[in-house]
Amino acid sequence: MDLLALADFNLVARYGGFGKASRAAGRPKATLSRRVAELEASLDLRLFERGARVLKLTEEGRALFERTGQLLTELGETAAAIASGGHSPRGRLRISAPLLFSQIAMGKLAAGFALKYPDVRLEVTTEDRPVDMVEEAYDLVIRVNPEPDESLVGRVFLRDRLVVVASPKLRRPLDGSAVPVVVRGPARQGEVWNIETPKGKSEVAVNPVLSLSSLIMVRDAVRMGVGAGRLPISLVSHDLGDGKLIHWGDVGGPEITLWTLYPTRRLLSARVSAFLDHLRQAFPKGTPDELAAYVGRFEVL
Repeated sequence: MDLLALADFNLVARYGGFGKASRAAGRPKATLSRRVAELEASLDLRLFERGARVLKLTEEGRALFERTGQLLTELGETAAAIASGGHSPRGRLRISAPLLFSQIAMGKLAAGFALKYPDVRLEVTTEDRPVDMVEEAYDLVIRVNPEPDESLVGRVFLRDRLVVVASPKLRRPLDGSAVPVVVRGPARQGEVWNIETPKGKSEVAVNPVLSLSSLIMVRDAVRMGVGAGRLPISLVSHDLGDGKLIHWGDVGGPEITLWTLYPTRRLLSARVSAFLDHLRQAFPKGTPDELAAYVGRFEVL
């Protein structure tokens, strides 16, 4: 495949037309049209639907653009870095990160990275949903306990665990009656929580009195004494140490792990490598205590 023709195709696809691409790149419109036609002929595919006033990618053209655009960008940036005699990361770095981690740590992490690598344009999107890294053009994704995916490479950089905590104002019933609790997401009546303590395991009937969409909101409500809550130990360790919350026990089940993920078929760019190193420096051991220390204390307003 002719890389120059492929680069011209990506240029036209990015700007949505031969005229716009010609003006942006300072290249003759006829040259761009000829190169794209040659690429279509070599692939035996129509990459654009050409109308009187509209140029639209075909399904095959969109797939080619999504899978080659980032690679060409990385090749260009690598060549520029080598030509300049340096290897400093530069260009755009798009990251998708989960809500809670973004709220408590990502702002500080992103600021530190931006100060260290001013030539990188870091963009962080907060979301918990699964994303298609290729189609949505993400370079790196951070997820909690992700499902196995053969198309992705990843590693654990943080570990955490869930604990049941409550305000000292809230007394745990001894007669087996339901405990008022604050939950994230939809409330389920009749639910039972499993709690593990050094004395053994127990089941506690719960009565959801508040349903909230964020674990930070859950923590703040639990602090106020409305009900008990299940929260990551990293989020409440300072409150436990200060006596603002009491530890009722651990939540059984799988360990909470935070992963960094990127596509297996994509070359690991200098930008991604630099951010992975940045995470390793921030959390060298990957323990809940490290995350709690990095985040610092949250004060009730």
